[in-house]
Formats: sequence, structure tokens, C-alpha cells
Amino acid sequence: MNEYKILNTDGLAKRGRLSTVHGDIETPVFMNVGTLAAIKGAVSSKDLKDIHAQVELSNTYHLHVRPGDEVVKKLGGLHKFMNWDRPILTDSGGFQVFSLSGLRKIKEEGVYFNSHIDGKKIFMGPEESMRIQSNLASTIAMAFDECPPSKADEKYIRKSVERTTRWLVRCKDEMDRLNSLPDTINKHQMLFGINQGGIIKDIRIEHAKEISKLNLDGYAIGGLAVGESHEEMYDVLDNVVPHLPKDKPTYLMGVGTPVNILEAVDRGVDFFDCVYPSRNGRHGHVYTNKGKLNLFNAKYELDERPIEEGCNCPACRDYSRAYIRHLLKAKEMLGMRLCVLHNLYFYNIMMSEIREAIENNCYKEYKEKKIKGMEGKL
Repeated sequence: MNEYKILNTDGLAKRGRLSTVHGDIETPVFMNVGTLAAIKGAVSSKDLKDIHAQVELSNTYHLHVRPGDEVVKKLGGLHKFMNWDRPILTDSGGFQVFSLSGLRKIKEEGVYFNSHIDGKKIFMGPEESMRIQSNLASTIAMAFDECPPSKADEKYIRKSVERTTRWLVRCKDEMDRLNSLPDTINKHQMLFGINQGGIIKDIRIEHAKEISKLNLDGYAIGGLAVGESHEEMYDVLDNVVPHLPKDKPTYLMGVGTPVNILEAVDRGVDFFDCVYPSRNGRHGHVYTNKGKLNLFNAKYELDERPIEEGCNCPACRDYSRAYIRHLLKAKEMLGMRLCVLHNLYFYNIMMSEIREAIENNCYKEYKEKKIKGMEGKL
């Protein structure tokens, strides 16, 4: 139970398998973002299986606000609640500390929030986050951290990272306690720690070394894709990944575009999540191997081809660009749903191609060809 095995490496790219109480996760993996226990765009749990999703990701803070983690626990945990029998990762609510900057106050004990829904006062610290995630009974819980703005000054970032380390120790202790309780739904819940430090190399490396000593189930790199350039992000990965345990999953949080993922895999990352495929899909922007299309464009009005020739997703199997464009223009929900299904399928299939390329020791060639195709240079 809860074992991570590296099956092959190709350069720094690693092909792994994380065995969990809810089934195996083949890595590299893209986790499909369902903030409120549902993928935005009317995508069901059954749909997720049809588009080869392995992991669903939900948000601790949002589910705590509604319907309430106690409610989810009474209903048997998140898996039962949303009818999904594969792994679920819950993020800790830490990112909301960053995104709700006007509504919070950070102290050593934790963070005082005002709910973004009704303004109600909320307190969340490491122990509260672990208790909420234990109630949700996800497969993987994320440690509670602060995500400092990437451009914050060094003094602030250093203090923030030191506090995040202290919080991580508290998360680990509380998780161990919760997993030993008789009424805990998932007594095998895993904990991933999060590396922070903005784009300051020394702080990032120091923090990676520090948290690696805790022997957690996995390690995430947080605080990226929040305003820094892609080059700065890749630079952080080049510096940090070598200092995280090789024999544990490495998760790049909230990233990103298909190209970001391809580049990060090449640097040793094997877990990803991002709202891009569903958010872009809801706005009629769809991914293909020849680049991104905006289906609102007039040139697709009479286009009888699928979004992408040869794609086996539910949208491409049955519908034309012209029809999907009509649905989007008419504000019919089906249009949005089909675009989201296509994009998530595109991401999940890309991950299976990545795994195959690493197994066959041809990842560099695969990556270059894939990127050239998506940039329209093939």
C-alpha cells in the first residue's frame, strides 16, 4: 500500500507507478481539476473514466465552505459522495491564502479568512486543513502552506518559507494522529509536502533539502505559474528537483500548458494539475496536435471536420466543428461540455504518450516533435 516505484528513466524523465488504497496511478499523470467535487463543464465521474482520467483533484477550502467537510464525511467521504472509485488528491487550501489576499490574515497558528461566499469568518491552520482533508477521505492530502507572491521581497519569502516548514511538521503529526483514529474513513491517507521560495534559488534549494528529511509520501513544487515567466519556472525546476527525493512522486502544482508539462517531465516531474483544459474548453478554445483552435472563429461555421482528425474523444467521435461552434454561439451547455471533454481527453492521452515514450527511451524526440506540431512548425 502507498508504494511508489520507478519503472524506467530516460534522462531525468521518470516513468513510475504509485500504488494507493484507491488503485494505481501511472505516472507521469495529469490530475483532472474538479474544485467542488465536479469538473466544471458538466463532466460526470463516468465521463472521467471514458476520457482516461486517473486522478480527480478537489479543493479543501471550497468543500469546507460548501457543502461542508462534515457533511461529506457523514455521506461516506468524497469517493462515495461523487461516485468516483479512483484516486483523489485534495489540495490544502493554502493557495486560497494567496488568492484571497484581501480577505485574510496570516499568523503562526494559521490563517484567518473571510469566506468568499458569505463573508463568514473562517480559521484554517495545519491541523484544521488535515482534519478537513481526513473528513473528505481523499487518497492524497496536501500539506497546508503559504504561497508567497513570486515577486515578493526576499525577507518576506524567507520568513514565509520557514513558517511553511513548521506548518509541514504540524501537518505530518496531525495526519499520523488522524490515520490512527477508529472513525477515520481512509486510514491510508498520504501526505505530500510543498516546496516554496518564489524564484529565489537558494531559498528553494534549502527548503527542498529541509522537507526531504521528513520522508513524506510525495513532494510538490508550489508557488509557480503565479506571474513568473516560463523560463523562470523551468529554472526553479532545474534547481529544485535534484534536491527532492528521487524515489518519491514529484508534483508541479497548477501547471500548465501542454508545453509546460512536456518541459517539466524532462526535468523529473511526474504529477500535474491545471484548470487550463477545462477553463479554455468552456470558452471554446480547444487543443490539437497542430495547435489551439478558437471554435468561435467564423472560419469554422461550415467546417464538417471533427475538432481533430483521428481523435477518439466523445466530441470528435460524433460532432463537427460547425455544430460545436453553433452550440457555443447559442450558449448551449452541450457545446461547452464537448470542448471540456475534448481538452481533458487531449491532456490524458498526451500523458499516456509521454509514459510510452519514457518506457521506450525516446522521450526527447517525442517532446520535440510534439512541441513542434503544437506550434505549427511540423
